[in-house]
Amino acid sequence: MSRPVTLFTGQWADLPFETMCAKAAEFGYDGLELACWGDHFDVAEANKSKKYVQQRWEVLADHGLTCHAISAHLVGQAICDHIDERHKLILPEYVWGDGEPEGVRKRAAKEMIATAKAARKFMDAKPDKKSWGVKPAVVNGFTGSSIWHSLYAFPPTDQKYWQKGFDDFAKRFTPILNAFDKVNVNFALEVHPTEIAFDIASAERAIAAVKGHKRFGFNYDPSHLGYQFVDYVRFIYTFKDRIYHVHMKDAQWGKGTGEVGVFGGHTTFTDPRRFWDFRSLGHGDVDFEQIIVALNDINYTGPLSVEWEDGRMDREHGATEACAFVRDVDFPRSDIVFDAQFDR
Repeated sequence: MSRPVTLFTGQWADLPFETMCAKAAEFGYDGLELACWGDHFDVAEANKSKKYVQQRWEVLADHGLTCHAISAHLVGQAICDHIDERHKLILPEYVWGDGEPEGVRKRAAKEMIATAKAARKFMDAKPDKKSWGVKPAVVNGFTGSSIWHSLYAFPPTDQKYWQKGFDDFAKRFTPILNAFDKVNVNFALEVHPTEIAFDIASAERAIAAVKGHKRFGFNYDPSHLGYQFVDYVRFIYTFKDRIYHVHMKDAQWGKGTGEVGVFGGHTTFTDPRRFWDFRSLGHGDVDFEQIIVALNDINYTGPLSVEWEDGRMDREHGATEACAFVRDVDFPRSDIVFDAQFDR
């Protein structure tokens, strides 16, 4: 059986939850990956009101949809970051507070723990237990990073400096992961520039920093690896036991006018000078067939969640087209060896 195809609602947070459900069903999706912003999933309400989580499931069911994960990217970004005015734009007021950086980081960490508790309550209220069982709930997100600004090693940066960043991540996230463990929830980092892990090497180092904590894994997204020239198929095999969720997202690279490099040149997305940009599924350079083969090899049976981003395309057209693309490219793994029928 092919994997469920879901739609991440982060890029649709301007729409009310019920409207989003109706559109996702119309686009052809099996479910939603709910963002913890807009009105799609309210962490505080989920923690205090059983009625709230039941109503969320009722609306999903009314549209023939399900949910396998919720996402807390925005609040996660503030946990390890250097805080500036940009964070105020993405954080709830009660997390931003007075904007004092360490206070913001501590409140963001507290909110991430609350998100794990909300995810557990939400998944425990799922009507169709057969499709959930006792699996861990999944919260996708970011971590931020205290050392991302030192990506290029000048002024001269040594390993001791970078190690302080991984130590800071471990100090802040180990208590969070312990809290996740208490409620049987996995944290899935979307490996991504500006996070503590942005490629295979930094992902391995992040795992080591939290001493291989079983609750720390990845929301696999090939788009952020491809334009860095990281082997996004090798990533799957390297972290086969820690792929907790999958984003289907495309990107193009090696394009542009030669005026802007991989660092982006401080240009905005869709600027024709850019070396890379995000594209709707099937319109970029990611080899999704090889990704499906690798996911089958590691026996990943979770959802394939479309994170739709393409500034050159109408999003409703793109989301509909992307859903069909995923269904076309996905295929179940074989339960037999193809030449076994010749054995005597």
